Amino acid sequence: MDIPSLTPQLHQPKASLGESYLRFQLNENTPAVLLMKYVQEVLIISTGRITPIPNMPECILGLFNRRNRILWAIDLAFMLTSQPVDAGSQQYHVMIIRVGDTPLSLIVQEIKGTIRLTSDLQPLEGDIATIRPYLQGYIWQHQEKLLVLNAEAIVHSPSLSTY
Repeated sequence: MDIPSLTPQLHQPKASLGESYLRFQLNENTPAVLLMKYVQEVLIISTGRITPIPNMPECILGLFNRRNRILWAIDLAFMLTSQPVDAGSQQYHVMIIRVGDTPLSLIVQEIKGTIRLTSDLQPLEGDIATIRPYLQGYIWQHQEKLLVLNAEAIVHSPSLSTY
């Protein structure tokens, strides 16, 4: 017998595991993912680190400083669903994304970690008109429907375009 026949799994090309995504809870009832190539950093900050700015859309919580950069803090759940993240929380789960030269910090209910998904995107159905422009579709993962968000559409959202 030769070595390859004794260890066939070592000599076979690996199947693609899919692309890497950041998994998070958009709000209490909505799990979602975002392609990792857009994610620069994830962190948890105290609510006091965000400086509110008057006369802004409700989804813009304010500004905060991260590594000598001033970033807009966007309540992603409110922007997409008009349901804000938990206002009583003492801290925010933040993901800093970058599309081209535009960084943006998105605040979500909870960051769950990274997962690899194949591109088995399903088209969206139903009445979700407000969120549809920001979605690529959804994926079933362990009997859970994960919304696949479009980072480019979020960064270029009309509700953020003047800021």
